[in-house]
Amino acid sequence: MFSIGFVGAGQFAGAFAKLFDAHPGVSRVTATDLLPERAASLVGELGLAGVEDDFDAMLASDVDAVAVFTQRWTHGPLVVRALRAGKHVYSAVPMAFTVEEIGEIIEAVEETGLTYMMGETSHYHPVTVLARQKAAEGAFGRLFFAEGDYVHDMDHGFYAAYQYSGGEDWKRTASFPPLKYPTHAIGGVLGAWNTHAVSVSAIGVPDQRGDGVFDKAVSMFDNDFSNATALFETADGGSMRTNEFRRVGLAHWIPESRFTFYGTEGILEQNSRSTFWHERSGPLHDCTELVQPGWATGADDPVLANVDPALHDSFISGHAPIHDTSGLPVEFKGLGNGHMGSHQLLVHDFVTAVNERTMPSVNAWVAARYTLPGLVAHESALRGGERLRIEDFGDAPERV
Repeated sequence: MFSIGFVGAGQFAGAFAKLFDAHPGVSRVTATDLLPERAASLVGELGLAGVEDDFDAMLASDVDAVAVFTQRWTHGPLVVRALRAGKHVYSAVPMAFTVEEIGEIIEAVEETGLTYMMGETSHYHPVTVLARQKAAEGAFGRLFFAEGDYVHDMDHGFYAAYQYSGGEDWKRTASFPPLKYPTHAIGGVLGAWNTHAVSVSAIGVPDQRGDGVFDKAVSMFDNDFSNATALFETADGGSMRTNEFRRVGLAHWIPESRFTFYGTEGILEQNSRSTFWHERSGPLHDCTELVQPGWATGADDPVLANVDPALHDSFISGHAPIHDTSGLPVEFKGLGNGHMGSHQLLVHDFVTAVNERTMPSVNAWVAARYTLPGLVAHESALRGGERLRIEDFGDAPERV
């Protein structure tokens, strides 16, 4: 059993803090935030153990682990500092903002032997879980191409989310480069396909909305791409394509992530409303119900009070039939479980890894393969689609 401190007490932190607090493998949960009233509010709403004044105080406290839920470009340095301070780390996505930060995290994990996990929801996306099973059975034959999309329009909750986290200067941060937030697309592909990206050519689409969000004159990232597409070469001679779209006519309440896998013997194909398994020598199988999450009973959760209604489905979806929930604690029953049924599985994965000294699913080496290709893809887009090589940090050891 271990204790954990939340660094960042914003919208998504609350959904996960509640799960960590309920898990029998966690002894207590504390919180800190740059805005002290947010940490105090979270602790009060969920009945957590207490508030720390700031990040330094959290690292100086006796918590065994920290959960980093800060702004998406800040994760890398905070994770390294936490590891060096002797804390296990659960981090929201993305892993880091630069290639150098990724290397520093892996180095810190290697040297400290502590547990690091990135909470990539698409690793437990129902279609990814099904594809992982099909790949393990050899049903695809040779996997040679896959597609992963994260198509989340700014109008579907992102404006409010950035305003909540960014304050008066929120437009500066809402221009975050789409390809630097790549893990919901890449992770859903590589979570099933045992390979990694080795090169990329990408195209970025400059925004034309004119509302000051994706505007280089305003953006702290000097970014005007609101949409981007990347084509990756994989280490086994295949390829994958990902889309990161923030201006897209996707109907409301349609899941933003979807995945398709092509093999020499079979195809797993997902679209907005249905999922099918094809076999060259067999019938077409409708897998839609197998990968469709139900709804958890946490719709009236107080955590949702500060969340834009457009994002509620990211917090309260239940499990899909394809999910193996047999190992989850009974304490999770009835609690929120967002992003296509992934939240509870991610929390349990991390708690188990820390308590049993096992390697978590999205460990530092896997997280690097989910994150780094997108960082290089953004650079390719800035160079007009120039094909660039992608560094690889190798496979995870069995246990560091």
